[in-house]
Amino acid sequence: MSLEVHQFACLSDNYGYLLHDPVSNETACIDTPDADAYLREAGLKGWQITQIWNTHWHADHAGGNEAIKAATGCTIVAPAGEADKIAGVDRVVGQGDVVRLGDWEAQVIDVGGHTMGHIAYHLPAAGMAFVGDSVFALGCGRMFEGTAPQFWASLSRIKALPVQTMLYCAHEYTASNARFALHADPDNPALQAYAEEVAARRAADKWTVPTKLERELAANPFLRADDAGLQSRWADRGGKVGDAVATFAALRAAKDNF
Repeated sequence: MSLEVHQFACLSDNYGYLLHDPVSNETACIDTPDADAYLREAGLKGWQITQIWNTHWHADHAGGNEAIKAATGCTIVAPAGEADKIAGVDRVVGQGDVVRLGDWEAQVIDVGGHTMGHIAYHLPAAGMAFVGDSVFALGCGRMFEGTAPQFWASLSRIKALPVQTMLYCAHEYTASNARFALHADPDNPALQAYAEEVAARRAADKWTVPTKLERELAANPFLRADDAGLQSRWADRGGKVGDAVATFAALRAAKDNF
């Protein structure tokens, strides 16, 4: 039987995710932006929360830990580099570690940059990855704590996943991201088609997440900082031909002020 993902909107623009294994009846919260919403949604599904997998320390990702643990007795898994900022942690993990939900394995990936210790959870057998705020549909997280070389290395780890992997991002930012992406890479036909679809979906109040990695590789400018054409376009704005890190840094700085 396949893993089940229950996605729901919470807070102003977050997505909540409950990951359920129908064989073991285990359920993991992927981050905890809103404890009440997670407990309600789990109750509606008839699922017992047994784990929390935190991606990073920000309150809209770990703020519900204590309330959910108090209600369910679940086990909390969190990034080793940020455990001192996260409540209720039972196990710390980092690059290369494995967490399990029943017989399903999730590989932990270091995706630091948005925060220093940010991690993602990749379930290769299920073809999915929960990436928090490291990468978004047509965007990436703001670089609050990390450095451009660190963040580009993190995005490169995501880029190396199988192209059919579905990326479960933590926010509905895609319409805003699309506007910047078209500014950054206006001659990209894959991006143009993607942006039109995003506009139509948002006009119909439909979600744009999850997103397939293959599509992001073709259209997301932050994942294309190693593309020679994009490097050339951004060479007079802080980017550099042959330098993915400089081009990524220029794109991220421009998005911060877009």
